[in-house]
Amino acid sequence: MTALFGTPDIAIGMKGSVSRVRLFDGPLDLSWRHCATTSDFIADLFALRFQSSRNDYMEVRHSIGYLVNELIENAVKFRAPGEIVVEASMDSECFKLKVSNDVDGEIASEFQSLLADITVGDPKDLLIQRIEANAANPDVGSSGLGLLTLMSDYGARLAWIFSPADENDRICLETYASIPISPTHN
Repeated sequence: MTALFGTPDIAIGMKGSVSRVRLFDGPLDLSWRHCATTSDFIADLFALRFQSSRNDYMEVRHSIGYLVNELIENAVKFRAPGEIVVEASMDSECFKLKVSNDVDGEIASEFQSLLADITVGDPKDLLIQRIEANAANPDVGSSGLGLLTLMSDYGARLAWIFSPADENDRICLETYASIPISPTHN
């Protein structure tokens, strides 16, 4: 059964020119260094059009890099063995990202429970509540702080689609994100 969390209209798909990167599982194993390297590459690639203004370039590069890194880190941390596919596009108003990977059924259930909590209500209020809860109980596992920070501080719109994968107890997870790109000078 397919389940959707978050902002439905951004989960329609990627339109226009899409850049795609595949992170393959293999002898080197996917690790944290792949997240930073991949997010830096994508941020540089999409921020290039703003290079005429150093401030705009740095702002756009930072926002894209933070978003991409957060979502790839989540995919690496919680994925079932297999590849991660990252698709990105940008128009004059926003940067769009889709990260696809498989997760096992238990991880999918836990993540859906977290999403049910963090996708209702004001992201700024939820972020403060989660920070306070984490301070009171530092042993909490997945808190959603990164996702709430994206929504609260970066204006990210997020959506997640969970659907059955081909293999037993594996779920295909597609994470969609959109952040506004509004440099100070055009």
